[in-house]
Amino acid sequence: MCFCRENQSHATNAPSPALHDALVQLLGPSGVLTNPADTEAFCVDWRALYHGRCAAVLRPANTEECAKAIALCHAHNVPMVPQGGNTSMVGGATPDSSGHAVVISTTRMNQIHSIDHADLTMTVDAGVTLKAAQDAASAQGLLLPLSISSEGSADIGGILATNAGGNNTVRYGNARELALGLEAVLPDGSVLNLMRKLRKDNTGYALRQLLVGSEGTLGIITQAVIQLQPAPRSRETALCAVESPKGALDLFAAFRKQDPSAIHAFEYMSGTSMALVNSLIEGAALPLEAPAPAYVLVELASPRADDSLRTLMEYVLGTALEDGLVTDAVLAESESQRQGLWMIREEHAEAQKRAGASVKNDVSVPLAAIPTFIEEATKACEALIPGIRVAPFGHIGDGNIHFNLVQPEGADAAAFLAQDHAMMDAVAEIVRKLGGSFSAEHGVGQLKTYMMPSWRGGAELQTMRRIKAALDPQNLMNPGKVLPPA
Repeated sequence: MCFCRENQSHATNAPSPALHDALVQLLGPSGVLTNPADTEAFCVDWRALYHGRCAAVLRPANTEECAKAIALCHAHNVPMVPQGGNTSMVGGATPDSSGHAVVISTTRMNQIHSIDHADLTMTVDAGVTLKAAQDAASAQGLLLPLSISSEGSADIGGILATNAGGNNTVRYGNARELALGLEAVLPDGSVLNLMRKLRKDNTGYALRQLLVGSEGTLGIITQAVIQLQPAPRSRETALCAVESPKGALDLFAAFRKQDPSAIHAFEYMSGTSMALVNSLIEGAALPLEAPAPAYVLVELASPRADDSLRTLMEYVLGTALEDGLVTDAVLAESESQRQGLWMIREEHAEAQKRAGASVKNDVSVPLAAIPTFIEEATKACEALIPGIRVAPFGHIGDGNIHFNLVQPEGADAAAFLAQDHAMMDAVAEIVRKLGGSFSAEHGVGQLKTYMMPSWRGGAELQTMRRIKAALDPQNLMNPGKVLPPA
């Protein structure tokens, strides 16, 4: 089922035949897609909320081709929409409905150039999927610590452009912390080479950090130097039943008190969200005696090969069970069991998609405020739409909760989505009161641009506009994303 909304048009001229011919000569026939049957998949977001159109999909194979293609589009005043794995949750990589823009896909830029054991870095093209990069690091006995549910499709360029977080942020930080160097093509086609492996380089503005998280509005990332870690030689993973979000937070505090450096991931799942996974995802049976109000998936990891993690896991969970903090728990006894536990967690987004229309609130609040946030936001949404299924889950260890709202069973999907702003605003006001952010890791895209003036207005938003105008005065690079209309 598709719940579509049209994107706002961007008034400009469609690519001319001369531009088309120049692009084909540059990129080759397979590098320029114009048949609607070939371009359709690039014009719809993963959630099927946004259906756009494009004049062409450009598929450069390297930075040089990308830079020349962008320079041609810039000269012809053609809007450009960067797109990686097309996994955006906020419509950040979808063209508008005018059909004037070209989509610039990085999927052909997919080379892993080097892995440096001394510096613990990997140099990769933007179109390398996160999973491919993880596998390459693993083959060398190293770890690329970023992990997200869409890692099989999401690519490095998009991950950096959105400053993705994921399951291991609690230990290693967001994509921003892992990007040591970048190469990017700016809106006029000039190449910005920041591919330095230095951990100390205090020479002017941090342009690398400006591009990370800019959602393709300032340029297209084409290569990156990513920081790696030694691969874990021991892991311990457990799924725990708890009575409430506060119980989950107290369990996190118990692990952190013993050894914060051992916590590899700490994920929260509500009872409602878990029930959707169990009922809609094949093979996702709950490995506990009975359903619970909430769950935690905790993973400890270390490059050491001893059994100290098992001792730590058993000690903390044993104490938590005695104190009533945890009501049930299962520890993975093999790698296949560990993967089974993680599959349960990673299928929450897919289960909610199968359950019908959903409104996603990717928010963050201070850790201590998480229980209050979940309680108050749940009450507010249930009062707004009776029968709504409140299904939060996420990275409770770093304060990021995906406070997702699934349509009532049997409700009209379109009517439910028509109230998305009311639901998002109700949640956001609670987040604001608690000192949080309305976007933690998914970005702003086009879904949340309307929130920017009230949340990031005044000097902050004006500074963003000035930066955008300085680098992209014609507003050609991913127009309509992040910044609201002036």
